[in-house]
Amino acid sequence: MNNEIVELIVGYVRNYKASKKTETDWRDPVIGFADAQDPLFPKLKELIGPNHALPSDLVPNAKSVIVFFIPFSKEVVDSNILGEESSREWDISNIETNNLINDLCKYLYEKITAKGFKASLLPATYNYDEEKLISDWSHRSVAYISGIGKFGLHNMFITKSGCCGRLGSVITDIELTPTTRTDEEYCLYKYNGTCKKCIKKCVNNTFQLQNSKVFFDRKKCNEQIYDKIVPEYPIGLGDTCGKCMVGVPCSLAIPRKIE
Repeated sequence: MNNEIVELIVGYVRNYKASKKTETDWRDPVIGFADAQDPLFPKLKELIGPNHALPSDLVPNAKSVIVFFIPFSKEVVDSNILGEESSREWDISNIETNNLINDLCKYLYEKITAKGFKASLLPATYNYDEEKLISDWSHRSVAYISGIGKFGLHNMFITKSGCCGRLGSVITDIELTPTTRTDEEYCLYKYNGTCKKCIKKCVNNTFQLQNSKVFFDRKKCNEQIYDKIVPEYPIGLGDTCGKCMVGVPCSLAIPRKIE
């Protein structure tokens, strides 16, 4: 069943540009599977907040979580390197990728429920507490549990196709084979203390590095995204940033060889 789901996701992403007439091109998705009973899920209530949901809170008798990362093209990533505000191409890609994820989740929901199983319908973004700036379902944390990547110094999620892209997930009561997590670090700083380029790239001093510890100011990050220049496009708002993710070694790939 894992292979069938992988084929559904890859095929949908590859055909989306033509079917929806988007500006955005995407690279092939990175896909993983988590056991809904993985002991790391309850720990998210401690690490993120007590309101973070368990898979079984969203789908009764949940067995698995399907996770996918949809990476942006190199052209989109490169377009966002210069300037304090995000590029038009970056903004449009974020909007269109969120739409793609929402449509893909509906597609998977329909395919899964047609087989007599249950599935969730989770939004790609905006599912967070606007006061605390904490999500009740963190796609990044769930992606970590699924084994498709690791967190970088910049708090972004690094996959084999880098960190520039968007994540989505679907919970189901289908029993799927979980992806194996690795102990290897993908971030160069976490691996050997080098790089730190993402910290320098931040345009709003969101990160402070003190005694090898990173302090992340959520409010400053949120301010850069939502309270500064937010252009309006016919398809949505350009409430994005991404400066810490572009022009760095982990933008498009894991920046070191993993055995």
